[in-house]
This record gives sequence, structure tokens and C-alpha cells, in this order.
Amino acid sequence: MLFKTKLISSLEKVFCDEELKSSEFKCASALRGEVFTFQIAYWCDTLRKNIKFELESELEKLISIRTVGYVPCDYVGIVFDDNVLRKTAGLYPDPLYPAKDVINALPFQWRALWLTVRIPEECQAGKYDIAVRFLSDVPDNPELCLDCRETFSLEVLPVTLPKQKLLHTEWLHTDCIASYYQTPCWSEKHWELMGKYAANAAAHGINLLLTPLWTPPLDTMVGGERPTNQLLIIEKKGGKYIFDFSQLKRWFDICLAAGIEYFEMSHFFTQWGAKFTPKIIVTENGAEKKLFGWHVAASDPEYKNFLSQLMPQLLKLLRHRNLAGKCFFHVSDEPTMENIGEYSQASNLVNSLVEDFPVIDALSNVDFYNRGIIKNPIPGNNHIEPFVEAGVKPLWTYYCCSQADKVPNRFLHFPSARNRIMGMLMFKYDICGFLQWGFNFWYSQYSLDQKLDPFRVTDAGQAFPGGDAFMVYPGKDGPLDSLKYEVFMEGLQDMRALRLLEEKIGRDATIKMLEDGLDYQLKMDRYPGTAAWLLERREKINRKLASLV
Repeated sequence: MLFKTKLISSLEKVFCDEELKSSEFKCASALRGEVFTFQIAYWCDTLRKNIKFELESELEKLISIRTVGYVPCDYVGIVFDDNVLRKTAGLYPDPLYPAKDVINALPFQWRALWLTVRIPEECQAGKYDIAVRFLSDVPDNPELCLDCRETFSLEVLPVTLPKQKLLHTEWLHTDCIASYYQTPCWSEKHWELMGKYAANAAAHGINLLLTPLWTPPLDTMVGGERPTNQLLIIEKKGGKYIFDFSQLKRWFDICLAAGIEYFEMSHFFTQWGAKFTPKIIVTENGAEKKLFGWHVAASDPEYKNFLSQLMPQLLKLLRHRNLAGKCFFHVSDEPTMENIGEYSQASNLVNSLVEDFPVIDALSNVDFYNRGIIKNPIPGNNHIEPFVEAGVKPLWTYYCCSQADKVPNRFLHFPSARNRIMGMLMFKYDICGFLQWGFNFWYSQYSLDQKLDPFRVTDAGQAFPGGDAFMVYPGKDGPLDSLKYEVFMEGLQDMRALRLLEEKIGRDATIKMLEDGLDYQLKMDRYPGTAAWLLERREKINRKLASLV
């Protein structure tokens, strides 16, 4: 029997149907307060079940081990540049499953263990060995016995990673959680799950959460709708609206306790044009009714009356909860020049009601900003340059299914370095906020099929490149992380390390060091595409920080 193992970085994707060509990765440094990850790949020339593995390290209590799972992807994409791993449908590594103390080795397949080291801020600096020993005892057949070990050397440096300054939102879809777990929205089981998903998000650098005042008007066809997941309890008596904020208050309590610091309110108008109102359920004469929705135009006077009564009370609540400066509002998602008129009218209404609270929206034409229609645009990372030239501050960015040519993204068929590099690029562009629409969108496109299995359908029903629609998988009792999720978090840590270096040596010197050896300046569509460069550059940043202690 031949059993092989190899230490590799978190930036490698181990496919079970191809030979492993990844470079060996046996040592690295990390900062205090950092989450450090690496992998051990393994291969066998026969079927071997119940191979035991043992962890040996002074840091043992800080280390978790998970197995890298595989999911199918039918729709990989339609736009391909040269920096992709594959262009074909198939099985892709992504979900991370809790490992017990044994693994199965399948014949002639490379698989991997994912090791995560959560380094506390008070960790003593120094070098630590992390050894994993693989054991299999077959008394009646010595040739099948196994005893091998891989040892990784991690040096913890006497530098503490600073708190994340970047505002980071991945839209959490509360209705998808209710649908998958078959529990009504805002039932006790749903609230329990929301706490777990919010805590998981916070642990990965997501500090801004989409808050469904009413069912967010996102990814639905005209006339279609998503399950009601409205936090506001509303009653209408004559021309007066009565608002019960008890569920919203509970939402804030749960999210803040989980580590979430900022909140964005659900969009005031429908997606791609701001032509209609969102679905809002109101109790009138003792009966619940859909008072607003696709049947009510954005310009309807009653909707303006509704918002005019709601907003003073909502803003008063936000200020009372010390959330002024920590809450954001939306008009409509991804408007285009074809509907700039409708968006402009809707934007004027929203801005007249939110006082000094900021309004943010994803859009990619700088004319919206130049005409003064929006003060805080969020351009796609493939459309960011005109916004940079226009001097937009603070500058946000986002990506979704459309950002596939040259720029970073998290698609399953992209190399992980193309995911993680976003952190360094956001530092270079001095980005203050990042948005992505799919923390857990487990429906099909336009929310037509609300019973998809995310472990079998990773492309929203052959609509978006696999990997775009969600970061987490639904585990039995809460979220399961993904490979791409962990890697993006590492990119955020790169950004935090660069921010610390900037504080110590200045921005110009930090950028010079970041770009050292390149014959071009880093841009969203031009950057080194290899894991080796990214790992080397982060190591160089770490060593520079340590030298300044």
C-alpha cells in the first residue's frame, strides 16, 4: 500500500480527479489575534477506511481540523480569462466538514484536511510545531499498517493584528434560513439559527448585516415574491400607521451580542430600477394584507405617507440604541442609466427622510455620482476606476456574478489567490466598505425555486457561476464554512496587517513595499496571480512589522 501526504497552503484547491501539483508549504509566520490556515493533502493507491489521525502541538487547544468536501457545479461561467483553474462542470472543493479522528482514503484520489489555528492576542511569541500523525494498524497484514507524520512550523510574531476597519457586508437572507430549516420566520428556532449565523459572520470579518425591516426586494421577478421575513409589525388605522419595533429590537440585540456592529436597512424600492415598492405586510381591520408590493408604483402617494410616518420613529429608535453612524439605508439595488430618472426620484425621497444617515447602493455608472443623485455609490470592482478618478470618498466596492474578467472574485473555478488578493487590492484603493450579495442565497435565480439543496446546486439553478450565491452551507444545527469563505477572511487579515504597517511607516512606504519587484502598479484588473507571490508578500509584511517592535 502506498499512502502519501503533503503540506500545502490554504491557497491550493485539491481536486479529487487530478494529480496534485501544489508546492509544498511547511512553515510560515502569523500575528497575534490572527486566524491561520493550511492543509494536509493525502493520497492512497487503494481504499483504506478509518485511518486515524492525531494532532500533536503546544497549540493543540487552538487548532481545529476539518475535511475539505466536494460539491457539483453545473454552470461554471461564460466569461473566462487566463487565470482560472477549470472551465468545465464537475466536482469542486469547497465545504468544510467537521472532522472526527479518522479519515477514509479513496483509491487514486487526492483529498485534504483543513487546519485552522486561532491565535489569541495574548499568545506567547515563538515557533510552534504542528504535527499530524496518520495511523492504521492491521495486525494480520503488516503491509497495510500505516504510521506517518507531517509537521508544520508556525512562528507567532510579537505583533498583534489590529481591529478590522473595513465595513464588510455579505447579504444574509433570513428567508433562505427559514426555508431550508423548515421553520417559520421569527419562530424561536429561527431566532436561534439567526444568532448562530450572525456569530459565524462576525467571526469571519462580516460586521455589517442586512436588516429586513420588510422582505428585501432582491432577486425576484416582476410580480414574484419571496417568503415574508419582515421584522416590523405594522397596523393601519385610518390614515395612521402604528409600528411595533419589538422584533427589530430583538434583531439588534442578537446581532450585537454575536459581534455585528453595523446594520443596513432593506431597500426602499425594487431592484434594477426602483419602479415599485417592496412587499410590506400591514394589519388593517384585524386582517393582514400586502399593502405594498409589485402592485404599487414607487411614486404612489400612500407609500410616501407610510415612509413619512415610519422614518421619524425608526430614526429615533436607532439613535436611542446608539446606532447613529452605524446604520445605512438603500434606495434600490443596481440601477442602470435606463432607469436613472426613477432612481433619482426615489433617491430624493429617501434622502429627504433619513436625515444624516448615509445612503449606499451598488451601481456601476459614475454619472449617478457626478449628477449628485447618490453620495455613497458602491461600484463593481471592474467599474471602479471612473469612481476613483471622480474622487469618491469614502470609496466602497462590490462584486457578484458579472465580475469574471481579470478582477478578483470567489467563483469555484477561480484559484484561491484570486479570492484572497482582494484584501491587498482594497488596501491599495483605500476601500472603506465591501459588499457582496450572497452570504446564503440558497434559492434559484429570481427566487423561483425555494427548495434547492445547496450541497447539490451551487449555481442558483444554472444561473450564476458556482460560488457566487453563497459563502456558507446549511449544517444540521447552523452554518458550515467554505474554503472560499476562509480564504476571503485571510484576505481581510492581509488588509489589517497592511493597515498596521501603514500606521508605522506611512502609506506611501507601505504601498511601495507591497508593489516591490513589480513592473506595474497594483490594480483591480492587474495583479500577480500566483499563490507564491501572495504568500511571500504577506510574509514580508509580517517580518517588517516584527522588526518595528
